Amino acid sequence: MRKTWLLICILGTPWVLHSQTDRASWANLSALQTGQKIRVVEVNSKKHSGTLVNVSETAISYRESGGEQTVQKRDVRSVKLMENKHRLRNTLVGAAVGGGVGAGIGAAAYRPCSSSFCLPSIGRGGLAGIGAVVGLAGGAVVGVLLPSHKMIYEVGSR
Repeated sequence: MRKTWLLICILGTPWVLHSQTDRASWANLSALQTGQKIRVVEVNSKKHSGTLVNVSETAISYRESGGEQTVQKRDVRSVKLMENKHRLRNTLVGAAVGGGVGAGIGAAAYRPCSSSFCLPSIGRGGLAGIGAVVGLAGGAVVGVLLPSHKMIYEVGSR
């Protein structure tokens, strides 16, 4: 059991380190390139989506359907990069997790035939297979729908 926890801690370290990036730094916005799709959320919760035009020390400018807009740094709550780079990965991970969970539930739900009315038994393996297929489909749908937008700047983080 101790070895299992050690392995979980070692494998989980990159995820923890990745989540500890300082998103409260306005300097993170300098990594964005002109033309990238972004979503800006103001402190009053107004959301704006468009393509990046410019980032300065005091403001961020973007182009939306109504033209070019600028939001001052003090009015920005968060900025997200609106790219879906990991949709396939999320789908595959969701399908794998859903399939495993479905198989486990199917196997655990198996009860042998004991009454006079009994449908042909497919056995624990058959029920686990059905659960795996249902879970795989459900997990794939959840994986597709998971957002994978990257938070670049967020006031109050950390």
